[in-house]
Amino acid sequence: MEQNTTVNTNLWKSFPIFLAFLCMGFGDVVGPMVGLAKSSFQLSNFVAQLLPLMGFIMFGLLSVPLGVFQDRKGKKFLLVMGLIIAFIGLIIPILSRMYGPVISFDPSSNTKFYIILIAILLLGAGATVLQVSGNPIMRDVSPDGKYSSNLSMGQSIKAIGSSMGFLLPPLVARYLGLDWTILFPIYAGLIFITFLWVYFTKIEEKKDPSSKPAQFSECLKLLGNGYVALMVISIFLYVGAEVSMSSGVPILLKESYGIANFGLLVAWALFFLPILAGRFIGALILRILPPKKFLIATIIIAVVGIICMFLGSKVLAYGGIILVGLGFANIFPLIFSITVDKYPERSNELSGLMVSAIVGGALIPPVMGLIADHSTVLLGFLVPLLCLVFISITSIITLKKV
Repeated sequence: MEQNTTVNTNLWKSFPIFLAFLCMGFGDVVGPMVGLAKSSFQLSNFVAQLLPLMGFIMFGLLSVPLGVFQDRKGKKFLLVMGLIIAFIGLIIPILSRMYGPVISFDPSSNTKFYIILIAILLLGAGATVLQVSGNPIMRDVSPDGKYSSNLSMGQSIKAIGSSMGFLLPPLVARYLGLDWTILFPIYAGLIFITFLWVYFTKIEEKKDPSSKPAQFSECLKLLGNGYVALMVISIFLYVGAEVSMSSGVPILLKESYGIANFGLLVAWALFFLPILAGRFIGALILRILPPKKFLIATIIIAVVGIICMFLGSKVLAYGGIILVGLGFANIFPLIFSITVDKYPERSNELSGLMVSAIVGGALIPPVMGLIADHSTVLLGFLVPLLCLVFISITSIITLKKV
């Protein structure tokens, strides 16, 4: 009876954390925004791919200090702070009259473009805080042995938030006559609800009694551990590959296959829907399959998918994108949970380090854009392929040592 009460309590406390994961996904709006900004402001592939830089650079700058700060103030405190920062970032474009009604983007005037950049910067900062606190706090509200499964479930809910950036713009434009900026008030409303729920939920944070207070220098010293270093690099490359795919697929569909008006919807169906489905399925698979074996299998699926995109067939290209989405679905939560479970006493520092690696989403897509500008959009996808090849090699090497 007491065990059932504990499980029900953890389940109730996990609801607002899952909702926080939904809000994390709002930071991924920079993916579909690349195509929207490229069209609205007549940008090159390289300049358009710099948009993720504004959102993801905050992961590189803030994550490690936040991991140390979190050790002192607590994960819930940081989670609430992240929601507030993201909310402020969304209010700025709303106050600048970007909240749904169709607006004119004058390529000769950069004012609205700069406002969007500021909004993405703050949304990225908020998402950084949510990632640093949300991933380890999930361990606090998860039953023993269910952390990897619950983290995959949380990431699947995050994918729903990411999907909204693909689904809402074309739908509101066609059926409501509204602009894609309707995302800002919708995101703001959901973040406000999440803030209230998290704030009034009591969460007991687990802390290893033998753990020492987190320090910035000690956090960086963890990179001296070869296992930790390779897992951090893997997250850097994975996030860079995912953002490259999410921003590049709509452009590929438009320029290579002539799909323009509903390019975002098709891109979502081919890429983000498989990610969403793959994370739900992965959460179930992880209840019976060890995380280490599942990680290697899911990376192989993603590599095969990108290779299919280069085989010259439209059908194989579409099938390849779907496979990449299925393969990408669980890579991040698996790497994160495997590493934290190996060193639970350093969970805050590891969280900061691994979330800082999300800066790969800022640095790798411009490389892909540069290659696309000087060759073809398709050849740009060699960048995420090389990232995945490296991750597969390091995963096999490091996981054999676990």
